[in-house]
Amino acid sequence: MNKRVKKLAVVAVMIALDVVLTSVFRIEGMAPMSSVMNIIAAVLLGPVYAFLMALITAIIRIFLLGVPPLALTGAIFGAIGASFAYRYGQRMYWAMIGEFIGTGIIGSLLSYPLMVWYTGSQQALYWLVYTPRFIGATLIGAGIAYFVLKNLLNQQKIGLIQQLFK
Repeated sequence: MNKRVKKLAVVAVMIALDVVLTSVFRIEGMAPMSSVMNIIAAVLLGPVYAFLMALITAIIRIFLLGVPPLALTGAIFGAIGASFAYRYGQRMYWAMIGEFIGTGIIGSLLSYPLMVWYTGSQQALYWLVYTPRFIGATLIGAGIAYFVLKNLLNQQKIGLIQQLFK
């Protein structure tokens, strides 16, 4: 099996995990498990696959679970930010910072015009309404992702991860 097929299989599993875990471990208005998956995908798979994972997961959550379009702004910008920050710094911390900037800052600020369009009303919304929730979810998700990735990438298991993508 070639490397691309293996990565697509991992993306499919991560999409399934993201949809289920985000539904189960959800704090109202916050989806920390999306941040976990974005950071893991950024570190293990790279920008294209992380973006695809975030996009497909968000679409599934919107259409099947009735989640508002906030799933798009949070997930996509976080996956892109985490991927490119990790590519720049080659450390897990960079992916966490990229997720924070992508989801916590950019995604939250872009959620305002999206939700104004979606709801058709500006009265109950203001520019920073989503920022505290997105930042909170990102910080929780980054903490969980740190422990998951540290466990996945420790010396005994690193051979399995490297073998998966050869």
